[in-house]
Amino acid sequence: MKELDQLSTTKFSAWVQQAKTQAERGKLADRIPQLALADRNWFAVHICCKSGQIISFGDTACVFPLMSIIKTFSLLYLLEHLGAKTVFGWVGVEPSDAPFNSLEQLVSDRGRPRNPMINSGAITLADKLPGKDAGHRTFLFCQWLNQLAGCQLHLDQAMLTSVRLTRSTANQAIANYLAEIGHLQDLETALDTYEQICSISGTVEDLALLGKLLAFENGCVVTQNRQIVNAVMSTCGLYEASAEFAVRIGLPMKSGIGGGLVAIVPGKGAIACYSPALDTIGNPIAGLVFVEALSQNLELSIFR
Repeated sequence: MKELDQLSTTKFSAWVQQAKTQAERGKLADRIPQLALADRNWFAVHICCKSGQIISFGDTACVFPLMSIIKTFSLLYLLEHLGAKTVFGWVGVEPSDAPFNSLEQLVSDRGRPRNPMINSGAITLADKLPGKDAGHRTFLFCQWLNQLAGCQLHLDQAMLTSVRLTRSTANQAIANYLAEIGHLQDLETALDTYEQICSISGTVEDLALLGKLLAFENGCVVTQNRQIVNAVMSTCGLYEASAEFAVRIGLPMKSGIGGGLVAIVPGKGAIACYSPALDTIGNPIAGLVFVEALSQNLELSIFR
């Protein structure tokens, strides 16, 4: 992203303000009480470039749960440990036109999750993570990410407690169905693992460092696995809105209802945003508005 060298602070600030203004039409993820404590006006961005340049702006000290963003990295983790043939024996790579927690789509697809970015796919993969129980799996996974990316992620116990107290009935139904047809080894461990890894938390800097693992050759990740994850993010990372933003922004991206958003600029770097106000699909409004401005003005789209 050498174009960032010429980016004026005034222009950057203008894009941030534009994004924050748009967030006013969003809604906090209030199903989980701990998420509802966020301030809808919080906004943070951290950009890591291959050149070593860093741009950080806004409420960068905010710590938030990765939530569904972790699906990207559990996919990468299993690809690295077990290989693509094994992983895609469990889940597909097809985009979904239904909400991320749809049981109906899973049933119509005869129990095969469309992709790893929707809840049925992520719960299936959570069941396959290495470790003797949910806590051990989460510890090993979080440790692997921190060692590989140089970040400081941690399991937020308050967030996990909030998630457990308000366990999603949709996720429970999905797990029940997956277990009934023999796709889960242990239903409760799979759900507990899923809830724990979604509660792994960090700052926008931590998220950007994770994004760097997918942005360019780094000696840490197998090239083919990095390419696979970026491709799945491009087509599935923003749920039903993935195709729309592939056209408007043109970058592999993944969102989470905790307000996080990571965008990969292949060969150049990673952009991480935090903005807790969500659209009706569950994507962070301000983060998407900002990344769209950045992509269009700096011509970052991979489809150029």
